Amino acid sequence: MTEIRLPDGSVRSFEQSVSVMEVAMAIGPGLARAAIAGKVNGKLVDVDSLITEDSDLSIITEKDPEGLEIVRHSCAHLLAQAVKELFPEAQVTIGPVIEDGFYYDFSYQRPFAPEDLNAIEQRMFEISKRDLKVRRKILERTEAINFFKEQGEHYKAQIIEAIPSAEALSLYSQGDFTDLCRGPHVPSTAKLKVFKLMKVAGAYWRGDSKNEMLQRIYGTAWTSKEDQKNYLHRLEEADKRDHRKIGKQLSLFHTQEEAPGMVFWHPKGWLLWQQVEQYMRDLLDKNNYQEVRTPQILDKNLWVDSGHWENFRENMFTTHSDEREFAIKPMNCPGHVQIFNQGLRSYRELPIRLAEFGSCHRNEASGALHGIMRVRAFTQDDAHIFCTEEQIQSEVVKFIDLLKIVYTDFGFNELLVKLSTRPLKRVGSDEQWDKSEDALKAALGEAKLEWELQPGEGAFYGPKIEFSLKDSIGRVWQCGTLQLDFSMPNRLGAEYVAEDNTRKVPVMLHRAILGSLERFIGILIENYAGAFPVWLAPEQVVVMNISRGQSEYAQSVHTHLKQSGIRTSLDLRNEKITYKIREHSLQKLPYQVIVGDEEMNTDKISVRNRGGVDLGQMTVQDFVNKLKEEIATKK
Repeated sequence: MTEIRLPDGSVRSFEQSVSVMEVAMAIGPGLARAAIAGKVNGKLVDVDSLITEDSDLSIITEKDPEGLEIVRHSCAHLLAQAVKELFPEAQVTIGPVIEDGFYYDFSYQRPFAPEDLNAIEQRMFEISKRDLKVRRKILERTEAINFFKEQGEHYKAQIIEAIPSAEALSLYSQGDFTDLCRGPHVPSTAKLKVFKLMKVAGAYWRGDSKNEMLQRIYGTAWTSKEDQKNYLHRLEEADKRDHRKIGKQLSLFHTQEEAPGMVFWHPKGWLLWQQVEQYMRDLLDKNNYQEVRTPQILDKNLWVDSGHWENFRENMFTTHSDEREFAIKPMNCPGHVQIFNQGLRSYRELPIRLAEFGSCHRNEASGALHGIMRVRAFTQDDAHIFCTEEQIQSEVVKFIDLLKIVYTDFGFNELLVKLSTRPLKRVGSDEQWDKSEDALKAALGEAKLEWELQPGEGAFYGPKIEFSLKDSIGRVWQCGTLQLDFSMPNRLGAEYVAEDNTRKVPVMLHRAILGSLERFIGILIENYAGAFPVWLAPEQVVVMNISRGQSEYAQSVHTHLKQSGIRTSLDLRNEKITYKIREHSLQKLPYQVIVGDEEMNTDKISVRNRGGVDLGQMTVQDFVNKLKEEIATKK
């Protein structure tokens, strides 16, 4: 007798061993038709897998997150089969699931052309319609190597040769195509109906530039046409909002080969930067942070003591002077500990909150650089809080409250939170970890935040919270972090005098809200598609005259706005007003002020907003008051 416990708490009994599909059929034909896999005692398996003992079972369908991942993995196999049918000489390598889709790498004698991609996609649909059953079999390592060598699949043979010899291997077949895979997979190719091939790119075999350049075909797969349609729409929107395109269109910044991964900020872009930085500076001051500044270059020995030289050396830029080795700082924390260490601290001074808009450099791989989102030179809204263990929870709550204010003011109203707990390799006692993790959980509860647990994903020196925001087209960006650190203060000799006159090491909270200003500004550009709210816009108003006769009046309006603190430009060119309106509309300015004879004679202005709506005539001061209200309320 085999007893199967289902998620609703019910139990199904069977006379003998039973497959996942047989259980699904016993529950109902609808579930059997929808089933694509099972989860037996927490492990994902194929629907034809036998359950030989009493077990917990969940039937996985397309509606489950695991189901979508299985569909995507199976689509990678479908892609490989289509390529092999159309291009028999192509060799298959690996084909994993990635975010929103999958890819597969191929070795082939010539580059795949766009028409090849179309043909491959059509063949995938044909194979899907064949309703080929997907079968799993187990081979010993040597058998599997010989099988793929006989098939001429030398890359697959190499993959297996790198796997430990004691491990048995699973192969999946559909029709005449067989691939190496752990699975599970959909029971039939007919389950794969909604997919699209996206692009071809190059990828080195095993990620090593010394190896052959393979061709990587990317695809996306979904469980409904509506989901895929929405995804493709998001991609189209994301392309329109690409911060690199908008940065060029609005003349905000540029990058060039002479300074890879570093940003040239143009006047308007630097104005945007200053709005973000000054906003953060004012808020930090109100929340009792003390702003500091630490050196760009520090002696190697400090980085050795902090642990960065051992764990982060490959990402650090170094230099030599006076027969000493120095590193350009990749982060600010060791410098902040040096400031804390100046003079003996008392428990009465804690917590001490040191903030820095710290300029850092990291030697990121050139292939990973991306506009201003992934750079080598960046500025963090960095801060470190030195506190006692008893103060951890209250400091975390204060930080979360501050973070929520910042994200809301910048227009992000949906917050996603993850808590990462102790990894296997760590420093500090279990008691310390218990206290720290409990404090973070309690703080998240007090802040009324829902959060996802990431067991074992904390840093070696302490647990951490990751904060992600969702933008206007639904993309998630991880920005804020808060990390507890027991290690670095101790390694760098930080101490305070406790209430009982003993010397103790403070807990160090590493925290950032924006992350890096470069990346956050890139997110803002894409979120608003360059149409920034008034308080952030580098240029808030343009004043335009209809003809030369109003030039002097337009100049006086411009002066009034400037003196009122409004970021204003003046366009007195001898061009048609319709031309000037259209040109400035492309620059996405919040407001356009137009003056003609009627406005000049009545001492008023005509105002248009960014949407092209005519707001009518008003006095300059009334317009200033309107702007100041929008700026103050951050509409």
